[in-house]
Amino acid sequence: MKVTLSALDTSESSFTPLVVIELAQDVKEETKEWLKNRIIAKKKDGDNNDDFLTMAECQFIIKHELENLRAKGEKMIPGYPQAKLYPGKSLLRRLLTSGIVIQVFPLHDSEALKKLEDTWYTRFALKYQPIDSIRGYFGETIALYFGFLEYFTFALIPMAVIGLPYYLFVWEDYDKYVIFASFNLIWSTVILEVWKRGCANMTYRWGTLLMKRKFEEPRPGFHGVLGINSITGKEEPLYPSYKRQLRIYLVSLPFVCLCLYFSLYVMMIYFDMEVWALGLHENSGSEWTSVLLYVPSIIYAIVIEIMNRLYRYAAEFLTSWENHRLESAYQNHLILKVLVSLATLLITSQILNQIMESFLPYWLQRKHGVRVKRKVQALKADIDATLYEQVILEKEMGTYLGTFDDYLELFLQFGYVSLFSCVYPLAAAFAVLNNFTEVNSDALKMCRVFKRPFSEPSANIGVWQLAFETMSVISVVTNCALIGMSPQVNAVFPESKADLILIVVAVEHALLALKFILAFAIPDKPRHIQMKLARLEFESLEALKQQQMKLVTENLKEEPTESGKEKAT
Repeated sequence: MKVTLSALDTSESSFTPLVVIELAQDVKEETKEWLKNRIIAKKKDGDNNDDFLTMAECQFIIKHELENLRAKGEKMIPGYPQAKLYPGKSLLRRLLTSGIVIQVFPLHDSEALKKLEDTWYTRFALKYQPIDSIRGYFGETIALYFGFLEYFTFALIPMAVIGLPYYLFVWEDYDKYVIFASFNLIWSTVILEVWKRGCANMTYRWGTLLMKRKFEEPRPGFHGVLGINSITGKEEPLYPSYKRQLRIYLVSLPFVCLCLYFSLYVMMIYFDMEVWALGLHENSGSEWTSVLLYVPSIIYAIVIEIMNRLYRYAAEFLTSWENHRLESAYQNHLILKVLVSLATLLITSQILNQIMESFLPYWLQRKHGVRVKRKVQALKADIDATLYEQVILEKEMGTYLGTFDDYLELFLQFGYVSLFSCVYPLAAAFAVLNNFTEVNSDALKMCRVFKRPFSEPSANIGVWQLAFETMSVISVVTNCALIGMSPQVNAVFPESKADLILIVVAVEHALLALKFILAFAIPDKPRHIQMKLARLEFESLEALKQQQMKLVTENLKEEPTESGKEKAT
């Protein structure tokens, strides 16, 4: 890489680099000049807001402006006739897909990052995370994830405490199953409702609680005919919604159903392999057949991991092909596709995820850092060596792809605890132990393994809230079914299975009714937040009335003057 970056050659002592745009080595000069002019043309004259905006907010604004650079009269990228353009096409997306721009990423603030690390994860102690500091550095979306991770970990402790004696002491009494399942139901409902209140507290404090998704900007991958948005009056691509619905229901939905059928088919093959291995071991009883008992689980885990990766790639491709206008809609449809299968091994997948996501990349990054420092020390050029070293180090870091996989891991934990804790009471205890280390490993990952992600404002955890609530409803059905299939319950109804089914269904409906009553009884926002929001709405209406009265008064003052001129004439 040539050390001729314009940012490094700047003569301004107050220059603070925020975002790096890495170009390919052989990019033509006319392309560089054209891109520079298009970026400069987006700049607006204004005051210096360094003290008003955080570095993360400034980087978000730069990202927003770069993503909204769209083609107008250009037919191609200058110097690259094969890179075609049409009105409304995202320039940044075309530059990335054409290989002209390698990547765009925000730089870390070394001093602020060091302060955050000191209060976050460098000292291994049981303490609350600095959520407000995380929000100031990484933005609301990532801060909400870490806030939810912390809250969910503490919320799992009651289930873990109850599950341990339940597992250690064999309770054959039917009443104990009912008590545990009922507590599970109340727990899964209350923790989600209480989280809504805590989330509202945080986002109100951050100023993002009242974000309006309908005014969200189109995502960079959205394409269509360039036109005028009837609501905002802005020029942006327009795409008929019926075409998107046809793609979803005629292509994506059948594909998801086919994949679900295939995953169930693979699961049945796994069960057959388990039966075969167990029968072989019972017949021979040798040592090698006892080892063979673990082979089906190992094969199944490998196959599931491969299938999950292939399915994830296909889901991302289909969701992008559906051409959703908003990033939130894109994420919602992607999450709904991926949440079709919970076939993942809980404990082993969590351990492997922590090693592969955090510790292994961090070790590789440390080795790369040593090589870069040697290269910088040997470099003799009139540049800011510290900045050059930072850019070279960070451009080789992995790219954080968002909170999707992190939330998915918590969702799987919640699924195992809420669905199968009656069968395996230690699920909550293992989840708690995992999450205490997950907090630190995820913090290490964000600070030292990945490039700094662009901050994204958020009002809540989005569609994941609905996913967790849906899982809690499914858990009612699952727990009732598990109780209904237990030998103790079947012994009560030895003759009439129909009566047993009717009673289980009645209990299930009663528990569902109790769940929805609890959800309704617990307000989503605390009382003081509701009062503040009502006050804010009142003040907004009063300000609007005063503005309207001012306009009416000004119009009345102008009317006599005009009538006087008419009389004089």
